[in-house]
Amino acid sequence: MVEREMLLERLARVNGVTVEDMRTKIAARIEAGLNDPSPERRVQWERIPCAGDIPTPEEWLCYSVERLKEDGREDLLRRYLVD
Repeated sequence: MVEREMLLERLARVNGVTVEDMRTKIAARIEAGLNDPSPERRVQWERIPCAGDIPTPEEWLCYSVERLKEDGREDLLRRYLVD
């Protein structure tokens, strides 16, 4: 949880917004993805594990980080993990 919170804070700082604004932006993107006209794209968003009907920004972030690690693309995270 701490790593996700730190990453969310770093994403907000890099984008020049508050953490809450970053959560709002991510939530809007999740909502748009789940309502995408492309069935293939919707399925990709629906794969995100979540406790409720719609993934939270934190659930999306956890899923995205794990996918990058699984795909051997962890290097894409360095920008956000190093101050």
